[in-house]
Amino acid sequence: MHGTEIFVQLGILLISVTVMAAIMRQLKQPLILGHILTGLIIGIIITAFPAIKIDVESFDIFASLGIALLLFIIGLDLKLSVFRRLGNVVFVIALSILLSVGGLGLIILQLFNFNFTEALIGGLALFFSSTIIIVKVLSDKREHSRLHGQIAIGVILVDDIIATLALLFVAAGQGGFHISQLLTLALNGVLLAITLSFVSIKILPSLTKKFAGNRELLFLFTLSWGIGIASLFSWAGFSIEVGALFAGICLAPLPYTKEMESRLGTLRDFFIVIFFITLGIGLEIGSAANSLLVALLLSIVVIVMKPLVVMGVMRLFGYTKRTSFKSGIYLSQISEFSIILIAVSASSGMVSKDMAVVMTLVALITIAVSTYLMQYDNAILAKLERRFPALREHQEHNKEEAIHQHEMILFGYRKGGQEFAKTFMSTKKSFVIIDYDPLVIDVLEHRQLPHMYGDATDTDFLHEIGTKNAKLIVSMINDYKTTDKLARYIHRTNPDATFICYAEDHDEAAELYRLGASYVMLPHYIGSESINQYIRKNGTSPAAFKSYRQKHVYGLGHAALSD
Repeated sequence: MHGTEIFVQLGILLISVTVMAAIMRQLKQPLILGHILTGLIIGIIITAFPAIKIDVESFDIFASLGIALLLFIIGLDLKLSVFRRLGNVVFVIALSILLSVGGLGLIILQLFNFNFTEALIGGLALFFSSTIIIVKVLSDKREHSRLHGQIAIGVILVDDIIATLALLFVAAGQGGFHISQLLTLALNGVLLAITLSFVSIKILPSLTKKFAGNRELLFLFTLSWGIGIASLFSWAGFSIEVGALFAGICLAPLPYTKEMESRLGTLRDFFIVIFFITLGIGLEIGSAANSLLVALLLSIVVIVMKPLVVMGVMRLFGYTKRTSFKSGIYLSQISEFSIILIAVSASSGMVSKDMAVVMTLVALITIAVSTYLMQYDNAILAKLERRFPALREHQEHNKEEAIHQHEMILFGYRKGGQEFAKTFMSTKKSFVIIDYDPLVIDVLEHRQLPHMYGDATDTDFLHEIGTKNAKLIVSMINDYKTTDKLARYIHRTNPDATFICYAEDHDEAAELYRLGASYVMLPHYIGSESINQYIRKNGTSPAAFKSYRQKHVYGLGHAALSD
């Protein structure tokens, strides 16, 4: 009976959030805000009508799974080299926010007659930025691999570590903390790091290669690894969020990460929606009127001061104004953990219920405002640059915001792909080879050629590797259905690219020409060797291929296609 009730409640939540999402879409507002508002409205209804029951605790489990999956997928796209490169700026940003925002929050709270302990915990709560909000927006905008996204994720990773320590010190106020707990936590962290490093280097490459040949097996392994490692970290005393992120980082060096991300994406989105609903349900604003002024002041501190501090630190480290601005914008809210910290402190008597109301309001205000800021960061920056010319970039050392940008992309390494790889290397331009065969990936790794493992029919993957910015795209895939889908995607997103592909017969070639292919190779016609010579001579310009294409079309007896 309980299971049936949960099912019905889940249906009600999903219907409600769908209706709200449709309204927000119509109003051109961020969907995240709609999810939170859905939960807030449901929470108000539950309070007003006690007969209506929602098993929030059961849905909290779904929410935790969503957070773990989201951070695990983000970890898949992170490399340890990024943290080595960004470590200094990330730690300085975190420390600067803690001292400035946390310190100012402490002063404001004391001015409003909160005692020192309450003000100290409240100031600490202002320091944390929302892991779930930041990562979700970065993921939706496909910017988690960009420099500002990696810096923001690095800062919230430091936040999560400090959050773990903060909970220990809250426990100290309850008389349950001992120095041995801190030593045990540190020892567990070292042991986990050593163990995961060994497994990542010695075991995972060969193990994942066995699973990669079967999509279902790869999906099951990826899911079990992510949830398993997150659970292990939780057992060791860390947060599930930290464990899930490190689980993804362990798999990040492997060539199959894009396929893993693609398979887990839909599952992640479902559970994340549940998280935002439960977050909204938990926002208690019953006695908000008396706390509104201090909540507004603290919200202004968070929304304004955090970005300014981040921008100041990053400019000192030599980052561009654009990257500094966008990094700061993404940290302009407090965290769901801030509410948890205050709630735990309130239950132990360390802070009053008034503080809990204040932080709930700050969370609601800052999450709502920062969601808009993140969603429209480019438009906001453009307006600021027009109003304040000093914000515009000049000739300065620019730490590039590199996602996956390649001038040339090759799909399929076997059956002629090797020759194109040689041609690409001879041009000295950036390129990447895409293949779906684990054995081919091994060959590419051995030959140290830039490569990625992925499906040419997966539009998310195609977007991620930057096909819309490539100048030359070559497909040696001999499956016509796959080539057709790829051709349609390129024609829709990057019609100016030179697209060379393979076909088995005249009819297939004619259809691919209709879809905008620059040249289609046929078994009995000019092969890949001649095309490679042509690329070496003429480069990647579509105009250079025009006459070549017209001759081929005419030879196929489809002269009408040349129009």
